[in-house]
Amino acid sequence: MLAVIGIVYGALVAMVQPDMKKLVAYSSVSHLGFVVLGICAMNVIGVQGAVYQMLAHGISTGGLFYMVGMLSDRRHTRAISEYGGLKGVVPRMTAAFVIITLASIGMPGLNGFIGEFLIMLGAFRWNSNYVVVAGLGVILSAVYMLWMVQRVYYGKVTKSENAHLQDVTVREWAGLAPLCVMALVMGIVPTLFTKPMEPAVRRMVERVQGGQPVQVNNGMQNSKFKMQTATALPKRGDISLAAREVPR
Repeated sequence: MLAVIGIVYGALVAMVQPDMKKLVAYSSVSHLGFVVLGICAMNVIGVQGAVYQMLAHGISTGGLFYMVGMLSDRRHTRAISEYGGLKGVVPRMTAAFVIITLASIGMPGLNGFIGEFLIMLGAFRWNSNYVVVAGLGVILSAVYMLWMVQRVYYGKVTKSENAHLQDVTVREWAGLAPLCVMALVMGIVPTLFTKPMEPAVRRMVERVQGGQPVQVNNGMQNSKFKMQTATALPKRGDISLAAREVPR
């Protein structure tokens, strides 16, 4: 429940932000709600999607913060209202920003789609009601991110200070190009990342789901508690505590 609340709450707060950096920050709250949802599903697909989403989030949100910093360095302001019509002034920055934005909102073919799809598929097998609410977060993320792009980069140049901004430099491309490439690679060939992580994810899920219910009697009548404990074979040198089932 907290996961889907975080998804929708973060999206709604991001939608009303006048500051680009704050908008991207609250979008992170919404996206990481998907990570929590995948972990709570506690199946291989859901947890695998959560891990993938964390990797994708580092690429897309890191790229957004990077480019917001570029604009802030040029204009010394992050207010969305101070921009407009930058597409004709800084076309290369616009193209990179659009790519990373589409990756962030989960467009198919980019990294954000894979993680969110796996999370929602795993969550559907756990509780389909949560997927319906999470789907609303996906729609809202497209609304506030594309709305920001439209106000900043499209339309007419509304401020004279924006008419002569410098486009992306070679030094900035050195940090920006790998992010764009990784967003494409993770969206087109996700198996490069999902296959190596699958054995570890499967072992972790099996260990958590393989816990046995244990009754603990504290000596008082009608006071029985159940605990979920993960069972694992002890290794030499390990210090382990074994809980045994108390007979009724």
